[in-house]
Amino acid sequence: MSEKNQTNNNSVISLTVGILSLFIPFIGVILGIIGIVFSRKAVKQIDKTNENGRGLATAGLICSIVGIILQVFMVLGYVAFFSITSSGTVISG
Repeated sequence: MSEKNQTNNNSVISLTVGILSLFIPFIGVILGIIGIVFSRKAVKQIDKTNENGRGLATAGLICSIVGIILQVFMVLGYVAFFSITSSGTVISG
């Protein structure tokens, strides 16, 4: 009899939330953190139960980290843009 291993649900959730963290502005940081938590949880469960999905969990972790970094750069860009445009300094000669 062949034994079929199932894919870990947390690894699928981790990948899904990690991809969403790349594309949804401002909420992406929160989604990235959730993706990292689910990824770590999935890896621990996979080690215990010998399920499939380690690659999905790793991809979810990477997408979540990249999503957080992109969101942080985006927020820093907005802050820099608005601080430059709202300075109101006019140099007249």
